[in-house]
Amino acid sequence: MRKLAICFSRRGKRIIETINQALASRGMEGVQAYYRFDAEEDDGFLRVDGSVGDWTAQFFGAGNALIFVGAAGIAVRALTGLPADKLTDSPVIVIDDQGSFVIPILSGHAGGANKLAAMLAELLGAIPVITTSTDVNHTFSVDSYAAEQRLTIANRDGIKKVSAKAIEEKCVTISMKDYPPEAPVDVVVADTTDAEYSLLLRPKRVTVGMGMRRDTDPEKLVAFFLETLAENHLTPEDVYAVCTIDIKEREPALLAIRDRFRIPVISFDRGLLLKAKGTFTPSEFVEKTVGVDNVCERAAVMGAGGSAALILRKKAADGMTIAIARRQ
Repeated sequence: MRKLAICFSRRGKRIIETINQALASRGMEGVQAYYRFDAEEDDGFLRVDGSVGDWTAQFFGAGNALIFVGAAGIAVRALTGLPADKLTDSPVIVIDDQGSFVIPILSGHAGGANKLAAMLAELLGAIPVITTSTDVNHTFSVDSYAAEQRLTIANRDGIKKVSAKAIEEKCVTISMKDYPPEAPVDVVVADTTDAEYSLLLRPKRVTVGMGMRRDTDPEKLVAFFLETLAENHLTPEDVYAVCTIDIKEREPALLAIRDRFRIPVISFDRGLLLKAKGTFTPSEFVEKTVGVDNVCERAAVMGAGGSAALILRKKAADGMTIAIARRQ
């Protein structure tokens, strides 16, 4: 997920610089920095000439986390009309321009704003201000659990039921390994079920292997990805990970899929790809280029467990390749 930060004063600018310096020292990707105040120098910051609302509308969604360094009211007004779904809204965080408090104000669980706020607070030596009930009561958060375990929430109305039970310090029951449950449970982890439950969490069914030419247009790869999923009666919510060879893991087009759909990219070196079990579509050109006869099929299989079945063999178009494997 891309992190974009906007500031409105020189103090705010210094806070973003501190964050990026700390992230760089840990080998982590920094935030894309923007500023909206009178300043001659930019130092890698991008100037926002339009309204804060326009900037927010431009980047809200599409896998972005938004960080406002300034007053909370600025962020609240800029977000007017944008939030629509707690499971897909962008995470939004506010940091005061003294760097004292880090406040997640939107998508704390599913979007990961609470965790991001805790990390930023640690980097700044600030206080994370968390307000979600399950967090402040130190109880089980089922939507955080689903996000961490890469599970799809099938019926969002069940989140409130399970969370309310946890906050009341009642036992929350989950059927995962012993299936089907002998009695009604709060949470069932399964593709489908006839059991009685409050919330159904579906495992993500497939991994997608991809290869592409260097500097492939991101929108072109995203369209190819979505088109192929639709042809196979799948959606991005069904995808556990996008898999590729290690030399392609930082391709901007691949990162666009990662950020837009909150799907992790898993990469494998040549040696691991050669350990994938199965029969794969060979390419002499690919083998000469990267040292392995096939990337997309082998990567999909490795991401799904190393010996999974391919449900889509290599499909190629305009220098892009894709394959789909069913997870074990």
